[in-house]
Amino acid sequence: MKRGLRFLALGLLLAWQALAGAATPATVPDTIEQRVAACIACHGREGATSNAGYFPRLAGKPAGYLFNQLVSFRDGRRFNTDMAYMVQHMSDAYLHEIADYFAGLDLPYPPVSPTSDATPEVLARGRMLALQGDPERRLPACVQCHGAALTGVQPATPGLLGLPRLYLASQLGAWLTNERHAQAPDCMAEVGRRMWTSDVNAVAGWLATQPVPANAKPAASLPAPMPIACGGTTEVKK
Repeated sequence: MKRGLRFLALGLLLAWQALAGAATPATVPDTIEQRVAACIACHGREGATSNAGYFPRLAGKPAGYLFNQLVSFRDGRRFNTDMAYMVQHMSDAYLHEIADYFAGLDLPYPPVSPTSDATPEVLARGRMLALQGDPERRLPACVQCHGAALTGVQPATPGLLGLPRLYLASQLGAWLTNERHAQAPDCMAEVGRRMWTSDVNAVAGWLATQPVPANAKPAASLPAPMPIACGGTTEVKK
């Protein structure tokens, strides 16, 4: 009888411990990696999206660029309901922390498919715009601001390779239609006003088929001044 009671007591004790353990919430680490986990839902694992989707890659982008975009979503220069909701109450210091985290990630790019449904003529037009521009219409070449390798320039100019075609076209189109804005002087808004829809499709199609170089890091500087005044491309104060 006493032995049975002892077994019963032991069983009740083990059951109570199991319930107590189940009721104890798991401890979530308070790290920047944990706090930016929500970004992965759209932008991909650790901010390195594939080239088949819509959302842009975050990993390895210049910290100044990432910070400027977060501020633009917060302050209404860029419009995306989810992004605006996420950052609306964040301080500059916190946005710098997020930007620095993603800028510091060094992750491989997914393979880029060289095939496209664009015609050879459209791709040739896109290549010309990216590498030479269109002087007659005062359209600067992409390489004049985004670097000779098109991988961006420190501290705040983004790379254009390894991005989904749909994303590139939508953002260039937003500049063209005056739906996206940046810090004054807004150079891309000026470029957008000089572009046609066919230009947008051509350059987005060509950029999306270009392989990402082995060294995809942003260049330290440009070899010459930018051809057009551009706000938000200098060092961002913290």
